[in-house]
Amino acid sequence: MTAEKEIKLRHTESADLEQLFQFQLDREACYLAAFMPEGHADKTAFIKKWTGFLTNPEINMRTILVDDRIAGSVAKFVMHGDAEITYWIDRELWGQGIASNALMKLLEVEKTRPIFGRVAFDNFGSQRVLEKCGFVKIGNDRGFASARQMEIEEYIYKLI
Repeated sequence: MTAEKEIKLRHTESADLEQLFQFQLDREACYLAAFMPEGHADKTAFIKKWTGFLTNPEINMRTILVDDRIAGSVAKFVMHGDAEITYWIDRELWGQGIASNALMKLLEVEKTRPIFGRVAFDNFGSQRVLEKCGFVKIGNDRGFASARQMEIEEYIYKLI
Protein backbone atom coordinates (compact mmCIF):
# COMPACT_ATOMS: atom_id res chain seq x y z
CA MET A 1 0.00 0.00 0.00
CA THR A 2 1.31 3.41 -0.83
CA ALA A 3 1.39 5.91 2.01
CA GLU A 4 -0.70 8.51 0.21
CA LYS A 5 -3.83 6.33 0.10
CA GLU A 6 -6.28 7.09 2.89
CA ILE A 7 -8.27 4.01 3.92
CA LYS A 8 -11.45 4.49 5.95
CA LEU A 9 -14.40 2.34 6.95
CA ARG A 10 -17.97 3.51 7.35
CA HIS A 11 -21.23 1.71 7.96
CA THR A 12 -22.50 0.34 4.67
CA GLU A 13 -25.42 2.27 3.22
CA SER A 14 -27.99 1.13 0.70
CA ALA A 15 -26.47 3.55 -1.83
CA ASP A 16 -23.21 1.49 -1.68
CA LEU A 17 -24.84 -1.74 -2.81
CA GLU A 18 -24.74 -1.00 -6.55
CA GLN A 19 -20.96 -0.59 -6.49
CA LEU A 20 -20.44 -3.61 -4.21
CA PHE A 21 -22.56 -5.68 -6.59
CA GLN A 22 -20.37 -4.64 -9.53
CA PHE A 23 -17.18 -5.68 -7.71
CA GLN A 24 -18.40 -9.22 -7.11
CA LEU A 25 -19.12 -9.77 -10.80
CA ASP A 26 -15.38 -9.94 -11.54
CA ARG A 27 -14.64 -13.51 -12.73
CA GLU A 28 -11.10 -13.72 -11.34
CA ALA A 29 -12.22 -12.41 -7.96
CA CYS A 30 -15.11 -14.90 -7.89
CA TYR A 31 -12.75 -17.75 -8.75
CA LEU A 32 -10.45 -16.88 -5.83
CA ALA A 33 -13.35 -16.32 -3.43
CA ALA A 34 -14.64 -19.70 -4.66
CA PHE A 35 -17.63 -19.96 -2.30
CA MET A 36 -20.06 -17.62 -4.00
CA PRO A 37 -23.79 -17.72 -3.38
CA GLU A 38 -25.79 -19.28 -6.19
CA GLY A 39 -27.16 -16.60 -8.47
CA HIS A 40 -24.64 -14.02 -7.27
CA ALA A 41 -24.94 -12.24 -10.64
CA ASP A 42 -28.67 -11.54 -10.08
CA LYS A 43 -28.66 -7.85 -9.18
CA THR A 44 -32.21 -7.79 -7.79
CA ALA A 45 -31.50 -10.75 -5.49
CA PHE A 46 -28.17 -9.24 -4.40
CA ILE A 47 -29.69 -5.86 -3.52
CA LYS A 48 -32.57 -7.50 -1.62
CA LYS A 49 -30.27 -9.82 0.33
CA TRP A 50 -27.74 -7.12 1.19
CA THR A 51 -30.44 -4.61 2.12
CA GLY A 52 -31.52 -7.14 4.77
CA PHE A 53 -27.92 -7.34 6.01
CA LEU A 54 -27.92 -3.61 6.74
CA THR A 55 -30.46 -4.03 9.54
CA ASN A 56 -29.33 -7.42 10.86
CA PRO A 57 -27.81 -6.91 14.35
CA GLU A 58 -25.57 -9.98 13.90
CA ILE A 59 -23.84 -8.37 10.91
CA ASN A 60 -21.31 -5.57 11.27
CA MET A 61 -20.89 -4.48 7.66
CA ARG A 62 -18.58 -1.67 6.61
CA THR A 63 -17.80 -0.10 3.29
CA ILE A 64 -14.11 0.39 2.58
CA LEU A 65 -13.21 3.80 1.20
CA VAL A 66 -9.85 4.55 -0.40
CA ASP A 67 -9.36 8.26 -0.93
CA ASP A 68 -13.14 8.59 -0.48
CA ARG A 69 -13.86 6.10 -3.32
CA ILE A 70 -15.68 2.83 -2.57
CA ALA A 71 -13.03 0.11 -2.73
CA GLY A 72 -14.87 -2.84 -1.20
CA SER A 73 -16.50 -4.16 1.93
CA VAL A 74 -15.56 -5.93 5.14
CA ALA A 75 -17.96 -7.52 7.61
CA LYS A 76 -18.50 -9.71 10.62
CA PHE A 77 -21.41 -12.13 10.38
CA VAL A 78 -22.59 -15.24 12.21
CA MET A 79 -22.70 -18.65 10.56
CA HIS A 80 -23.66 -21.83 12.44
CA GLY A 81 -23.24 -19.95 15.72
CA ASP A 82 -19.70 -18.74 14.98
CA ALA A 83 -18.60 -15.17 14.27
CA GLU A 84 -16.87 -15.00 10.88
CA ILE A 85 -15.32 -12.29 8.77
CA THR A 86 -15.54 -11.61 5.08
CA TYR A 87 -14.12 -8.96 2.81
CA TRP A 88 -14.15 -8.05 -0.85
CA ILE A 89 -11.79 -5.62 -2.55
CA ASP A 90 -12.10 -4.19 -6.06
CA ARG A 91 -9.59 -6.26 -8.05
CA GLU A 92 -8.00 -3.09 -9.44
CA LEU A 93 -6.80 -2.41 -5.88
CA TRP A 94 -5.41 -5.85 -4.98
CA GLY A 95 -1.89 -6.09 -3.61
CA GLN A 96 -1.89 -2.65 -1.98
CA GLY A 97 -2.57 -3.71 1.62
CA ILE A 98 -6.13 -2.42 1.55
CA ALA A 99 -7.76 -5.66 2.70
CA SER A 100 -5.32 -6.07 5.61
CA ASN A 101 -5.75 -2.45 6.65
CA ALA A 102 -9.54 -2.62 6.41
CA LEU A 103 -9.76 -5.88 8.34
CA MET A 104 -7.53 -4.47 11.10
CA LYS A 105 -9.79 -1.42 11.31
CA LEU A 106 -12.88 -3.64 11.55
CA LEU A 107 -11.28 -5.75 14.27
CA GLU A 108 -10.64 -2.57 16.31
CA VAL A 109 -14.39 -1.92 16.55
CA GLU A 110 -15.70 -5.50 16.28
CA LYS A 111 -14.70 -7.11 19.56
CA THR A 112 -16.40 -10.51 19.09
CA ARG A 113 -13.90 -13.29 19.75
CA PRO A 114 -13.21 -15.87 18.76
CA ILE A 115 -13.78 -14.89 15.16
CA PHE A 116 -13.13 -17.11 12.18
CA GLY A 117 -12.09 -16.66 8.57
CA ARG A 118 -12.31 -19.19 5.76
CA VAL A 119 -10.33 -19.09 2.55
CA ALA A 120 -9.86 -21.27 -0.51
CA PHE A 121 -6.67 -23.34 -0.35
CA ASP A 122 -5.14 -21.45 -3.29
CA ASN A 123 -6.18 -17.91 -2.36
CA PHE A 124 -2.75 -16.93 -1.09
CA GLY A 125 -3.58 -13.22 -0.93
CA SER A 126 -6.46 -13.77 1.49
CA GLN A 127 -4.37 -16.19 3.52
CA ARG A 128 -1.75 -13.44 3.95
CA VAL A 129 -4.44 -10.91 4.91
CA LEU A 130 -5.73 -13.15 7.69
CA GLU A 131 -2.24 -13.96 8.96
CA LYS A 132 -1.21 -10.26 8.97
CA CYS A 133 -4.27 -9.57 11.12
CA GLY A 134 -3.34 -12.21 13.70
CA PHE A 135 -5.50 -15.10 12.54
CA VAL A 136 -4.00 -18.58 12.92
CA LYS A 137 -4.78 -21.50 10.63
CA ILE A 138 -6.54 -24.11 12.76
CA GLY A 139 -7.85 -26.59 10.23
CA ASN A 140 -9.35 -27.29 6.88
CA ASP A 141 -12.63 -28.38 5.37
CA ARG A 142 -13.99 -29.32 1.97
CA GLY A 143 -16.98 -27.76 0.33
CA PHE A 144 -18.64 -27.10 -2.99
CA ALA A 145 -17.22 -23.92 -4.51
CA SER A 146 -19.98 -22.66 -6.77
CA ALA A 147 -17.65 -20.24 -8.57
CA ARG A 148 -15.54 -23.24 -9.65
CA GLN A 149 -18.35 -25.78 -9.91
CA MET A 150 -16.35 -28.30 -7.89
CA GLU A 151 -15.53 -29.33 -4.36
CA ILE A 152 -12.34 -27.78 -3.03
CA GLU A 153 -10.38 -27.51 0.18
CA GLU A 154 -10.68 -24.40 2.31
CA TYR A 155 -8.56 -23.36 5.24
CA ILE A 156 -10.09 -22.27 8.52
CA TYR A 157 -8.46 -19.45 10.47
CA LYS A 158 -9.22 -18.24 13.99
CA LEU A 159 -8.51 -15.05 15.94
CA ILE A 160 -8.83 -15.25 19.71
